[in-house]
Amino acid sequence: MDNEEIQHKDNKDRVGAVAAARPRKNEIDMLHGPLLGKILMFAMPFALSGVLEQLFNSVDVMVVGRFASSEAMAAVGANTFLINLCINLFIGMSVGANVILSNHIGQHNNVAIRHAVSTTMLLSIINGILLLLIGLLLAPLALRAMGTPANVIGDAITYLRIWFVGSPFFMVYNFGASILRSKGDTRRPLYILIIAGVINTAVALVTVIVFKMSVVGVGIANDGAYVFSAIAVVYLLRREQGPFHLDYRHLRIYGVELKRILQIGIPAGIQGMVFSFSNIFVQSAINSYGSSAMAGASASQIFDAYCYFLLNAFSGACVTFMGQNYGAGKVDRCKRIFRICLICGAAATLIGNMILFFGDDFFLRFFTTDAEVAHFAKLRIAVTMTTQWIAAFYEIPASAMRGLGYSLQPALMTVFGTCVFRLIWIFTIHPIWPGFEQLMVIYPASWLLTDFIVFPAYLYISHKAFMFVLED
Repeated sequence: MDNEEIQHKDNKDRVGAVAAARPRKNEIDMLHGPLLGKILMFAMPFALSGVLEQLFNSVDVMVVGRFASSEAMAAVGANTFLINLCINLFIGMSVGANVILSNHIGQHNNVAIRHAVSTTMLLSIINGILLLLIGLLLAPLALRAMGTPANVIGDAITYLRIWFVGSPFFMVYNFGASILRSKGDTRRPLYILIIAGVINTAVALVTVIVFKMSVVGVGIANDGAYVFSAIAVVYLLRREQGPFHLDYRHLRIYGVELKRILQIGIPAGIQGMVFSFSNIFVQSAINSYGSSAMAGASASQIFDAYCYFLLNAFSGACVTFMGQNYGAGKVDRCKRIFRICLICGAAATLIGNMILFFGDDFFLRFFTTDAEVAHFAKLRIAVTMTTQWIAAFYEIPASAMRGLGYSLQPALMTVFGTCVFRLIWIFTIHPIWPGFEQLMVIYPASWLLTDFIVFPAYLYISHKAFMFVLED
């Protein structure tokens, strides 16, 4: 390459970097200007996207609970923690992709963005295939090991197998959405999920009410929604201009980007896996109280999930905003991002908790007409919906640390505070303090313990990270 060609390439890269620095339509400029409004613009569509993803499972539970049987409702709900166990490692990798892309955006590094996009999408396909194989081979064995009752286990295995058939499409959507969110585009993933939610609901109602397909019908509805979501997010990435454009011809794994994605993503994924693993033991303890308790817990867990997605939206905002601004060396903005996300995340979760707590009778009508199922659901709601907001004081600091590039530390602390503690509770406290309502205390106790571990750690790690930037 002669001097003229080198000069032309340098000029082209500089122009591309300047263009990348200017936010386009559907993007948010995270590096300049006031933060609160932009964080809310990012978080609200993100929260609604999470709610709509949860709606897939909610529709399944509601439709079979209202139009099939309580046993079918318990069968669908019994899979919640097991599905989460299987997918969390791979979803953690999408968090790693988000952080790495956010750092590259802050640094205006177009070449690295292109490589990260290519690596992320190919990784999603590989992960989807692995998830399908793992789910089909191992998940039914786990259902039996959990002590799933005989009147539920057949439907539970059927639903699980159908769900895993759609898991590769689920992975493609989630990794593709993480690419869009890394540049502040949370609205288009939301639009995709709105349409997917309509597809899921319509197919579930027709297959269960008209064709009497019970858990098979809702499983097919889920898979159809996932297929649409994957196709839609790939279509959007194909239409992107500049470094975010998805080019099939150049799709490959780049070692440097893969290593960085895994360094952030694997600890986050293992945290989620161990978290779900501990919840499987909680689910096993719930199973011992019968199918009505299982169905009631399934309904109330959906309430938890809706509120968690409010918190998760601000956690996602914290990761992305912190990643971009830390990549750009803007320490003061990083500190403000943390404070805003913490306050907003705790407040949004508390508001959601109170709406569902005081409206439990109204909302439970959508899930069941069985008085005993509703009784168990209300016992769990009374504990979790009054305390879930305290989880913000470990979720937001953990997300902030990941945005700074520290993923292993919050993962280990959260694993101990929530997961290990819950296992200890199941095997030591629960036998001497039995009862469904007493078992539910495990949730606020573990959230509070994790707060006291993770929050001080963030203060220490962030101080060290910010000093490194200021001294550089």
